[in-house]
Amino acid sequence: MRLPRDFFARSVHEVAPDLIGVTLLMDGVGGRIVEVEAYDQEDPASHGYRGPTARTGSMFGPPGAAYVYRSYGIHWCLNFVCEPRSAVLIRALEPRVGLDAMHERRDVDDPRLLCSGPGRLCQALGITRRHDGLPLDEPPFELIAREADPEIVRGPRVGITRATEQPWRYAVAGSPFVSRPLRPARR
Repeated sequence: MRLPRDFFARSVHEVAPDLIGVTLLMDGVGGRIVEVEAYDQEDPASHGYRGPTARTGSMFGPPGAAYVYRSYGIHWCLNFVCEPRSAVLIRALEPRVGLDAMHERRDVDDPRLLCSGPGRLCQALGITRRHDGLPLDEPPFELIAREADPEIVRGPRVGITRATEQPWRYAVAGSPFVSRPLRPARR
């Protein structure tokens, strides 16, 4: 079953863990989402926190769209827009479909290095700025609901300098495909 656009029309904190185990395909290439991070409208680490810019415009659009931006001028990052000014960063996939295309785009042999990290994931799937603002329920995107509920762990986000203590990073427990080992959230 494909995820409908209204799947994203709710709190980013509900959507983020619900994306773990969902299959993401771009033009038929992709795999199972194993790691995400949530960024909400009140979050100083979120691109939506300070208001719209040319770069962040898609975050202010309707839920169920892609928000793609270049990080540090180096690599692309894919986010799924949820409630206003909120998005889920897709950090890692377990590659399953179109492995030859991913290996060619990434030029690595180890399957764990194909999609472990937002930049690697976008390179492996061929995601660029041209995908920014596109609806997630139409080609080239295909999101297929998970078949079973995976064991999910959560902890602090990584690669940011603000609101680093928020336990808004979610991952499949024990997955070798996550971008970095997950430290469990403190209670």
